[in-house]
Amino acid sequence: MIIFRVFLTVIFIAIFGYTAVVISNHGMGLLPIFFGDMIKMGWPGQFNLDFMCFLAISALWLSWRHHFSHIGIILGVAGLFGGSLFLSAYLFIESFRVKGDIKVLLLGKERAI
Repeated sequence: MIIFRVFLTVIFIAIFGYTAVVISNHGMGLLPIFFGDMIKMGWPGQFNLDFMCFLAISALWLSWRHHFSHIGIILGVAGLFGGSLFLSAYLFIESFRVKGDIKVLLLGKERAI
């Protein structure tokens, strides 16, 4: 679990730092570029579509793990828009809350029994 937590920390720091540089150089105009590349039907758009599907799976898992409760839906939306930055922080915190139990981390407390 220590290696996993270190991995999550590296992801968080890398994405946070990279995002800060991109925002300072290019502003917050992500969505027009993201969807514009998809409309062009090129490789950058294919990658964006694939990534968006991954984000949707992440959002669905977060919501499911929390039994589609209000907090689960909120976490799902945060995962959809927050991507790896949100998910790495979420998994890092949850890994401590579940005391390193990977089954509980993946399934939630009720389903892991």
